[in-house]
Amino acid sequence: MPAVTFRRYDAAAARGIRGTVAMIHDESYVDRINSGDPFYTTEAFMRRFDAYTSRDGFDLVVAWRDGEPVGQAWGWALGPNTAWWGGLTGDVEPGFTDEDGKRTFALSEIMVSQAYTGQRIAHMLHDELLGGRKETRATLLVNPINQTAYQIYLRWGWVKVAQLRPDWPDAPTFDVLILPLPLGKN
Repeated sequence: MPAVTFRRYDAAAARGIRGTVAMIHDESYVDRINSGDPFYTTEAFMRRFDAYTSRDGFDLVVAWRDGEPVGQAWGWALGPNTAWWGGLTGDVEPGFTDEDGKRTFALSEIMVSQAYTGQRIAHMLHDELLGGRKETRATLLVNPINQTAYQIYLRWGWVKVAQLRPDWPDAPTFDVLILPLPLGKN
């Protein structure tokens, strides 16, 4: 089997491969797209992508196998005026939502085309995106009904700390997970 390679894109370069991003989404979330849930349509997803790529420090990693894009993961460091924590529920420690652009990396998306699932590509994307980060922690939102992804995140060391309902139209309530980042502790 051909090796997986990775290419990293900043916000401007990510906008330049918008078609590739949409294709990977469509090949990764076939069932969700076909469910009819308006939050999971390609159009809604790409509107969110466009908003994400407007953030400072946006970082996208695309996995390639045999010249074909097979998965992607992205996020950005949360700045002082982030809206990320809006809609947070649950008891968190004081200062939990204080951000300075160097404390928390938000892992927004990780997906692998269905034809390539079960080959550890998601884990490789995860590690490639987070491996060199200088922040002290990472956060992500996971839909609790997606038990497959949820259990994988827990195996990778993520811990639930709260719940959050983003201010996106038709957004579900997500569980908030946190992962300490090794480089950020230095």
